[in-house]
Amino acid sequence: MGIKERKHKAKEDLRKAILNAAREIFLEKGYDNMSIRNIADRIEYSPTTLYIYFKDKGEIFFALHNEGFQLLNQKMAVLAAVADPMERLKAMGKIYMAFAMDNPDYYDLMFVQRAPLNCIEQEGWSEGHTSFKFLEATVAECMKTGTLKKDDPEVVAFVIWSFMHGMCTLNNRDRCMIFDEDRRTHILSTSYESFLKIIEL
Repeated sequence: MGIKERKHKAKEDLRKAILNAAREIFLEKGYDNMSIRNIADRIEYSPTTLYIYFKDKGEIFFALHNEGFQLLNQKMAVLAAVADPMERLKAMGKIYMAFAMDNPDYYDLMFVQRAPLNCIEQEGWSEGHTSFKFLEATVAECMKTGTLKKDDPEVVAFVIWSFMHGMCTLNNRDRCMIFDEDRRTHILSTSYESFLKIIEL
């Protein structure tokens, strides 16, 4: 590895370290109590160094947000090979729930934690938009093939997302502990398909 490659790797490693520390602090203390200084302290660098990589903590939050959506979209990519739209819709829900359960920190950061959206509004929420539009397109296909009742695909997609988000958040926040373990596993694994039956033809 040459000098140029080593420098590039060192920069990428430091950027990852900044984001990892920011993610930890964000989830521990919330956005308002996260600062460039406490991120710098955690990785033992000066705040000045962090400003070389990010202009402010809003930009760091935006980077973390996109990281999570990129990971989710990578998981969803396998669905492009599923021709039947209803089967794709069912699989989509399973992947979404698995992502939420396997990556609770990212999920919390992406969908639950409060943080200002001005950075997202300025940059454009391309990753979140991609995820939602894929869901909406699949819903529209299901309506076209007659497996879902005819309606506004965008509205139905939002309702489906809201249902899944509620279920995932309840589980991740331990609100499903009212059920014993076996029953909880059954409910979480079957609720989405039960919900889809309500809107199926």
